[in-house]
Amino acid sequence: QVQLVESGGGLVQAGGSLRLSCSASGRIFTINTMRWWRQAPGKQRELVAGISGGDRENYADSVKGRFTITREHDKNTIYLHMNQLKPEATAVYYCSMGVANNYWGQGTQVTVSS
Repeated sequence: QVQLVESGGGLVQAGGSLRLSCSASGRIFTINTMRWWRQAPGKQRELVAGISGGDRENYADSVKGRFTITREHDKNTIYLHMNQLKPEATAVYYCSMGVANNYWGQGTQVTVSS
């Protein structure tokens, strides 16, 4: 089994920054695709950013230029660096692992005040 634990969420003013972390542990044998998602109240979960096993990044159009996904291979950890945060970024942020998103973390709350 694989466990994913997100951290780093919190309350921030609009225009501010946060860095989320997602640490993976357990039976990890290869470098996997990992993704960040978010789900705002009353909305569907949406993909924010992803990083492939070869460290190729992709982003939702709404966050391009403001969010960056990075990975520390030796720590089995990915990060989401969020800058110029907007109130509409308020959501629970989740990370997933695997091309088919086989594993999920429990989520971390991000609240951006206007």
